[in-house]
Amino acid sequence: MRADRLLSILLLLQTGGRMSARELAERLEVSQRTIHRDMEALSTAGVPVIAERGSNGGWSLLEAYRTNLTGMTQSEIQALFLSQPPRLLADLGLRGAAEGALVKLLASLPSTQRQDAEFMRARIHIDGAGWKQTVESVPCLPLIQEGLWRERKLRVLYERSDHVCVERVVDPLGLVAKGSTWYLVAEVEGDVRTYRISRVQDATILEEPSARPEGFDLAGYWEQSKADFQANLPRYPARFRIASSILFFFQGMLRYARVERVEPPDADGWQVVDIVFDVEEEALLYGSGYGGMVEVLEPVELRDKVKAQARAVLTLYGIDDSTKS
Repeated sequence: MRADRLLSILLLLQTGGRMSARELAERLEVSQRTIHRDMEALSTAGVPVIAERGSNGGWSLLEAYRTNLTGMTQSEIQALFLSQPPRLLADLGLRGAAEGALVKLLASLPSTQRQDAEFMRARIHIDGAGWKQTVESVPCLPLIQEGLWRERKLRVLYERSDHVCVERVVDPLGLVAKGSTWYLVAEVEGDVRTYRISRVQDATILEEPSARPEGFDLAGYWEQSKADFQANLPRYPARFRIASSILFFFQGMLRYARVERVEPPDADGWQVVDIVFDVEEEALLYGSGYGGMVEVLEPVELRDKVKAQARAVLTLYGIDDSTKS
C-alpha cells in the first residue's frame, strides 16, 4: 500500500504542482505525519522533491522531473478523459481505481497534451441515464462480478417478470449497464440470455469453471439483442391532435412510445402528431388523460373508446351527457 501511495504522491505533484502536506493528506486519506515520512522516502529514493515553507509553501518537484506517455494519438488520449458514469464505476468497486488511473495518465502526458485532456474532461460529460430512470438495488452485483472475473459458473435465483422465482446455473459472459440498469449476459444450456441484475434474488459462485463461446463479442451481442427486441415490439400507430401549449409536456410524459411526425401548428394553435405505441391500452391512456387538450384522430376505434371513457366519467359524476352540462 505504501508503494502505491508514494506513486500517487509523485503523480499528484507532477500534475498539480506545489501541494501542501495537508492537501496531500486529505487526498490520500492519511495523516500529515505520514506524508512527511513518505517525502523522506521519496527523497532517499532519488526523487527530487522540494519543501518550501511559508503560507504559500508546500511540496513540489523539480520542473525537469517529468515522464512522457508515448504511442497514443491526441484523439485517443482525449477519449480516455471523457467522464465515465461514477455510480456505475462505484457499483463495480472501481471508482477510486478509475480516478487513480486518470491521475497517473495525466501525470505522464507532456504539458500541451495535459492541457488538452483537462480541457476535454471539463467540457464533456457522458450520462447514460434518462431523467425518469431510478437507481436499482443490485446487492448481488459484486458477487456476480467476482464470478465473472474468476471465470466460474454461477447459481442464481432469478425473479422473472411474472414474479415467479427460478433457479439457473449460468456461465457468465459479461456485464452491461444500460443507463443506470445493470444486466448479466450469460450462457444457459447453450443459449445466450440476458438477466436484469436487480431481479437476481441470490447468487452463488460455483467451483466449476465457466465456458465461453469461441469468439463471443459482448458489445456485438448487446447491439443485436437491442435491435431484435425493438423489431419484435408490438406496434400500435395513432394520430393525435394536440394543443401546442402542452405538446412539449405531452412528449416528455411518453414512456414506451415513439413520436414519428409532428406537423406545424395550425391557425388555432394545435398540432397533428403521429405516435407509435406498444399497445392500444397505452394509446387510450394518453388519448383520454388530457381533457380537452388532446384529440384522437385515428384510428377510429381508438377515438370511439376515448368517447366511451368520456361518457363514463360524466356518468360517474352524475352529469347527463345529452345536456352537455
